[in-house]
Order: sequence, then C-alpha cells, then structure tokens
Amino acid sequence: MKNAIFFKIYIVFSIVYLIILFRGNENLDLFLKPALVPLLGFGVYFHRKFPSRKILLTGLFFSWIGDIVLLFADIADIYFILGLVCFLIAHLSYCVLFNKQITAEINFNRFIFACGSLLIAGYLIGMVCFLMPKLGELKIPVIVYAAVISTMVLFAFNGYLIWKKPGALYVFLGSMVFVLSDSILAINKFHTAIERSAFFIMVTYLVAQYLIVIGIIKLNKKISPQV
Repeated sequence: MKNAIFFKIYIVFSIVYLIILFRGNENLDLFLKPALVPLLGFGVYFHRKFPSRKILLTGLFFSWIGDIVLLFADIADIYFILGLVCFLIAHLSYCVLFNKQITAEINFNRFIFACGSLLIAGYLIGMVCFLMPKLGELKIPVIVYAAVISTMVLFAFNGYLIWKKPGALYVFLGSMVFVLSDSILAINKFHTAIERSAFFIMVTYLVAQYLIVIGIIKLNKKISPQV
C-alpha cells in the first residue's frame, strides 16, 4: 500500500536522525526535525479513509507545528509556551480521537481502571510537585499541560481495557512513552540537565507518535470509510 512507504521512510529517517543526535550534532535539528512527523501524516492521509482520520491528522499537524516552534525555545520562553500550546491542542485532539474509537470488547474491569487512574493521577501530582519550585512564571501553563496529557493517557488506558488488541496496546504504550518524553524534557529544562537529553526526548517522542498512529490504524482496520 502507498501509505506503508511513508511509514517505512519515517522509521529509516528517524533512525538516521537519532544517530545524528546521539553523536551530538543537535545543530542539524532545524533541517531534519520538521520532516519527521509529516511522514506519519502522509502515511495516514494516503491510508484508506476511516471515521476519525481527520482528528488523527489534526493531532499530528499541531505536533508538527509544536516541533518547529520548540526549535527556538532556547531563544525566549515565549517559544516554549507556544510550543506547549501546540502540543496541548495535539493532546486534546488525541483525547477526542481515543474517545471516538469503536468499542470492540465490552468486558470492562472497573477495579483495574480505578487502579490505573490512581497511578496516572499519582504520577501527574508527583511530577508537578517535583518541578514546582523550578517552574517560576510557567507554573500554570505546565500544570494545565500536565493535566491534559494525563487525561490523554487516561483515555488511552480506558481504551486499552475495551478496544480490540493489538491496536489498543499500541495506543496505550504510545501515550505512556509520550509522557516519558515530556517528562524528560521537563526535568531537563526546569530541574537538572540530562546528558544527551535531545536524543532521549526525541527517541521516546518518535516512538510514541508512531505507536499511536499504527495503533489507531489497526483499530480501524475493518471499519468502512465514510461516504
């Protein structure tokens, strides 16, 4: 299929990009980073239509804009805030996207969901409390962002319990790795500098986006396209 070519190019290009980052050539970000997420977008666009495709493309689009804006985050905090807003919209799009998926399994374990929800909430509260003394004027934007991405993970976890496998697992793992990527970014920016932080942030980010996209496609594999 035509769209599969874009996913393969994404994987190859991501590996090359990560090798370059690992070797410390972060100055090439301006030329390489903006080309990554669009490859996933093209893969989704050229895939057979499914009901929530536009929402997925919206999430990828704002992720792409956020990637570009954050390239200038070292210049001024305004770029970091704008990037935060872009990813906030992307995560809200993913929340809507996950909520739109067809329920294929009806055995919903409320106890497991409650335990998972507590763990997600605990991580959110713990991370915010850990970073709070260093956030300065960015307290409110970071707290709002953390709440939204945690909600996104909660939707993905809920989906993991009721969606058809393996798509459900892909989406849930993707959302968790996304949180890991943002956590590394936040700790590196606000608390303690992490060696090769750009590499660790991007390897988790690229894996997260890929897993979410492939998971959604798998969940919609047998759904008829909209007319």
